[in-house]
Amino acid sequence: MKPIIQVALDLLETDRAISIGQEALEGGADWIEAGTPLIKSEGMDAIRSLREAFSGNIIVADMKIADTGSMEVEMAAKAGADIIVILGSADDSTVLEAVRAAKKYGSRIMADLISVNEPVTRSKELEELGVDIINVHAGIDQQMTGQDSLSIMKKVVREVNIQVAVAGGLDADSCAVAVQEGADIVVVGGNIVRSADVTASSKAIREAVDSPSVRAYSKKSIDEEIRSILGSVSTPNISDAMHRKGAMQDIFPMLAGKRMIGKAVTVQTFKGDWAKAVEAIDEAGPGDVIVIYNGSRHVAPWGGLATQSCLNKGIAGVVIDGAVRDIDDIRTLDLPVFATCHVPNAGEPKGFGEINAEIVCGNQTVKPGDYIVGDDNGVVVIPKEHAYEIARRAKEVEKTEQRLFEEIRRGATLSEVMKLKKWEKH
Repeated sequence: MKPIIQVALDLLETDRAISIGQEALEGGADWIEAGTPLIKSEGMDAIRSLREAFSGNIIVADMKIADTGSMEVEMAAKAGADIIVILGSADDSTVLEAVRAAKKYGSRIMADLISVNEPVTRSKELEELGVDIINVHAGIDQQMTGQDSLSIMKKVVREVNIQVAVAGGLDADSCAVAVQEGADIVVVGGNIVRSADVTASSKAIREAVDSPSVRAYSKKSIDEEIRSILGSVSTPNISDAMHRKGAMQDIFPMLAGKRMIGKAVTVQTFKGDWAKAVEAIDEAGPGDVIVIYNGSRHVAPWGGLATQSCLNKGIAGVVIDGAVRDIDDIRTLDLPVFATCHVPNAGEPKGFGEINAEIVCGNQTVKPGDYIVGDDNGVVVIPKEHAYEIARRAKEVEKTEQRLFEEIRRGATLSEVMKLKKWEKH
């Protein structure tokens, strides 16, 4: 049977959901899902509107029912939903009530395994209770911490005899793998809904699931994945993902148009003392960023010779809370350097300070190994223990902004697209 592509319209506005849903269908999607955020925002009217707009397609209502199974299934079914989603963790009594109500109103039940502790065992139980579809799902917050639906789905499909869906951060490659491993339905949200070209993104998913054997999917190391994601987003995206935190103050790019990503090698030094700053080059490895607290805007601990040394080592860039000099050489050498300012004079190599201690740079705490990202907007610090999650969240911010750009290009204003007046705090 042909794999089914279910588009999760996890938006807040029905009109935007309909517009994006139409573009997704043009690209080859099959089922339209009223996402949980949309249902919470617009209620059953969202399902009614989707039913009217997509009369020839299956409508999935992601109700995530946890209680009052009969009542909530009846609400969604009467509004036009063909498939209604309950939580797999709901009590058996709730599941049974939902199943009975679905049969009464001609709908089907999909059980979402999000946050279920023993998904394989629970899948078999849900099948026995009469559920029609199992959805193996790593939620958005779980995805941000690296949890993966595919590994669980591979086990579930071997144990149940009903349709299996998989959801959670899927792109074209992971959708292809899911189909190869036995998934009947792939549920795609952000990688379609937040795309600047929804139709093209849907088409890429369609081609992937229809010809999965030609696709290769390889898991990167955590560091490789973090660097890859951070390379595709801006420092404003990252700051937004950190709830407007992480940005260094009064640190500016010395070269326009240069990006820098790497792990911090930290240096604590004092007013122009450049010994530890230069010695840190020997400590740093390829792809690292040297981060220096200098304590002076008037005496530089860094210049052209040190920058050339970094190039020899493959160091990704330098950040200085203080001044640099030899700015003409630095610009010619083309290594990303961020600092407070540039001045002519250097200090002396006295050797005070420390390498790879916790420091404060640009009013941000920086520990050795923290991820440092710099671009024309400035520099942000990402704590190493949260780097994967923040990178993933920054990518979601970037996707959302690209979609908003596209809608604004079509003639709307930002306040119209985001319905600011509706969502202002009362």
